[in-house]
Amino acid sequence: MTKHIPEIKGILRRHMIEVPNVIREASGIRIFGKRLKSFLFSTDVAVIKNTNADAVIAVYPFTPQPLITEAIVLSTDIPVFCGVGGGITTGKRVVNLALDAEFKGAMGIVVNSPTPNEVIMQMRDTIDIPIVVSVVSEYEDISARIEAGATILNVSGAKRTAYIVKKIRQRYPEFPIIATGGPTEESIKQTIEAGANAITFTPPTAAEILSKIMVSYREKYAREQNGE
Repeated sequence: MTKHIPEIKGILRRHMIEVPNVIREASGIRIFGKRLKSFLFSTDVAVIKNTNADAVIAVYPFTPQPLITEAIVLSTDIPVFCGVGGGITTGKRVVNLALDAEFKGAMGIVVNSPTPNEVIMQMRDTIDIPIVVSVVSEYEDISARIEAGATILNVSGAKRTAYIVKKIRQRYPEFPIIATGGPTEESIKQTIEAGANAITFTPPTAAEILSKIMVSYREKYAREQNGE
């Protein structure tokens, strides 16, 4: 028997970004007592504040800055996983950024694919929150990542994501995996069936959402002008 889930929406918060329902089919990952299935891939605090995702992955293509981490953590009421570099930013700085993110309240940190295993080991010896290691190819040495101290694997392999997830899952049946789900519910379902425990969802930008709202306003005025 399907249980009825009462839903409450405010008048002003009715317009929000909702993640695809198919993500609910994932098992989720329980972190510090919270079960997380959907991760919003964004650094836009306005978008982050108006979503029903379980958590946020805040990764951006610039040198990580503690001020950005602080702004994101303070602006949301859901767990935040912060990018701390590992590609352009390396070495001791990455470890320091990870520790700073933990102190600022992040639930976990995310490192890029090029991050050396030695740096992951240093982070594991320094911080207590999960270390999410990005995986972009099936040719990466996953066992070395796990041995170095990776807590969760974040698979982002474009069209090959589901294949990479399946390959990892065959060797590591219970290791936590987050993965990009792709643009459709079908691609998300395939990724979950391949073995992903949780899905990252890329939302539309604030500019794209505002553009649609403006179109609806213009259409409204046009109808009123034509007496409709």
